[in-house]
Amino acid sequence: MGDTPIFDEMNGMGDGIRRPYETFNNWFEGENPKELRAKQREAEELFRLTGITFNVYGRAEAEERLIPFDLIPRIISGREWQRLSKGIEQRVRAINAFLHDIYHGQEIVKAGRIPEEMISRNEAFEPKMIGVTPPGRIYTHIVGIDLVRTGPDEFYVLEDNGRTPSGVSYMLENRETMLQMFPELFSTNRVQPVQTYPTDLLKSLAACAPASAGDRPTVAVMTPGIFNSAYFEHSFLADQMGVELVEGNDLRVMDGKLCMRTTQGYKAIDVVYRRIDDDFLDPLNFNPESGLGVPGIMDVYRSGRLTIANAPGTGICDDKAIYSYMPEIVEFYTGEKPLLENVPTWRCAEPEALAYVLDNLEELVVKEVHGSGGYGMLIGPTATKKDLALFRRKLKARPSNYIAQPTLALSTVPIFTKAGLSPRHVDLRPYVLCSPQGINITPGGLTRVALKKGSLVVNSSQGGGTKDTWVLED
Repeated sequence: MGDTPIFDEMNGMGDGIRRPYETFNNWFEGENPKELRAKQREAEELFRLTGITFNVYGRAEAEERLIPFDLIPRIISGREWQRLSKGIEQRVRAINAFLHDIYHGQEIVKAGRIPEEMISRNEAFEPKMIGVTPPGRIYTHIVGIDLVRTGPDEFYVLEDNGRTPSGVSYMLENRETMLQMFPELFSTNRVQPVQTYPTDLLKSLAACAPASAGDRPTVAVMTPGIFNSAYFEHSFLADQMGVELVEGNDLRVMDGKLCMRTTQGYKAIDVVYRRIDDDFLDPLNFNPESGLGVPGIMDVYRSGRLTIANAPGTGICDDKAIYSYMPEIVEFYTGEKPLLENVPTWRCAEPEALAYVLDNLEELVVKEVHGSGGYGMLIGPTATKKDLALFRRKLKARPSNYIAQPTLALSTVPIFTKAGLSPRHVDLRPYVLCSPQGINITPGGLTRVALKKGSLVVNSSQGGGTKDTWVLED
């Protein structure tokens, strides 16, 4: 990072409070810090009582933790949001068109815009989806686009989440907590609401139901079970939508339909919002060892009598090597230049890129192409000599498993500390719903914040926290 100036979303480059924060700042300066600290503790207690936790893997046993919440909101102006929304919508349309193409004609490969092996050798490519067209031609019903900011008008897409994006329950609970503690702030700041997300999600999923569903499709949320890191979210969303939360052993295929066990016997499901990886979905079609899925669910899906959200095989658009082709993908399917930029990316599978990355490792961020949650990555400027040596060996052994990017000067937003306000790096995951009726982007999303001073890792699994994200009316 060196001496690169850091843009603070509240204070700009140190030249005074930025306009979106003016009303909030006037309120904050009139508040008693001791009372705000008590509110911060109250928020933590609310989260504990609600059970807002996540599991941390990689230990002897999964450890359940409370996600830290910071009461200073991240505020985005209506104008900024409008610009972001256009870019997000363009990108999501392109992702959907790309998924349809790679499982059908592969025109993008024939046109020479993406190498064929990037698709065929990709472990997230699902051959069983070849020739399958989901109801409404929607593959990614729920998308999370991770954004970072480096300046007043500089936003970049950090990664795409088209498989099973998580975190929306924290967005909703963060807002609920702030409304409960500081109701007066929402009228004076004219913050756009996010609370309609569960209703919007249900409507969007129902609109993607197969033709056989009739006027009132049955929707269910499928979870791997209570030991999954996002189980709180699975149960929360099912509850908020008023639909059943089911596990594999609650389901079976009967008369060519997917059915769930109820107190009145088995009932057909039309749309399943699955929070379970492709590999575990169907032991007859994927991993035969899976005890989490439903034997034959893929056959019902392929017959057109079930919608699976998100569609199997969508994980290929989360792949970080495919991400590096997103500017070409957007242009190929929309005929337009991308409105949102990618972070420059070196594909380590390419010999010249690998040589550059090995020579400049201490300045770069290196990520696994299928990695997530901040695991398995290297942040060069903060890495030890031992870490750098280990990653050199990994890169030489399996270069195609990695991409590298420059270390961006991520924007900061203040957090509330004992010493007052202190800047911390943030990213943003807006949530997008797709159906044949259109694209719905919730105004805001999940702001994740690095709680350690100077840290660039915002993931909750790596010690990060969350904030409420405000999008103003104007």
